[in-house]
Amino acid sequence: MLRPPAVAGQFYPSNPLELSALVERFSNHEKRENKKRVRACLVPHAGYMYSGAVAGAVFGSIYLPKKILLIGVRHYPRGEALAILSAGAWRTPLGDAPIDGELAASLRKECPLLREDMVAHTREHSLEVELPFLQYLDPGFSFVPVAVGTLRFEDLAATGAGIARVLQKREEEIVVVTSSDMNHYEDDRTTNAKDQMAIERLLKLDAIGLYEICRTQKISMCGLGPAIVMLTAMNALGVGKAELISHATSGDVTGERDYVVGYAGMVFG
Repeated sequence: MLRPPAVAGQFYPSNPLELSALVERFSNHEKRENKKRVRACLVPHAGYMYSGAVAGAVFGSIYLPKKILLIGVRHYPRGEALAILSAGAWRTPLGDAPIDGELAASLRKECPLLREDMVAHTREHSLEVELPFLQYLDPGFSFVPVAVGTLRFEDLAATGAGIARVLQKREEEIVVVTSSDMNHYEDDRTTNAKDQMAIERLLKLDAIGLYEICRTQKISMCGLGPAIVMLTAMNALGVGKAELISHATSGDVTGERDYVVGYAGMVFG
């Protein structure tokens, strides 16, 4: 099964040379040394012109192993609430990224709520836009895509606990790449304030605190579900360190401050 690109030419360039140059610029690849070894990261998934610099700051600063668990949000209502794909490859202008069938099988065993489902992934951009960064910076990797379309805390926590069990048993390094934008479509001042509230909980690896602050303060962090899954897994693994690498809003690019989206880049472990 080959999943063709859904948002090439929209969220990122469809020309391979242009795309590679953009990833190179955003990740500052040649100038980064002593890359951090981390267990997970949080990166945005908007169009590269808006959030590529934040994503690149994270990807360019960390060591990327050859196996990646990629968790993103399901923006569209179609498909399973917790959707995994276990075979095939995803195509971008930089080539085909293979799915790691063995890792996927382990995840399905430990996370019974995960359902095999192509529908949830067909049009979804939150996972796809991270792949060119990985393809350019980490050639030869394989990955497992998981799309999260639920905010039921118990299901998110159970999935995160299952992921932790898989990661504990594996000898090879696996990084969890978590895809989320922050607050949406309010003015820049409000978005910065709301983003900071969410970031404070992320820095504390406080899954329930992040869940509650987003609900009570109406912080429209679209990848809240994926973040809860990731934080639960990190807590189960004993990860106690988190760092904010970069934060910006779309207004920093466009100059429009009345109606922005926030972007955070973070690492864990």
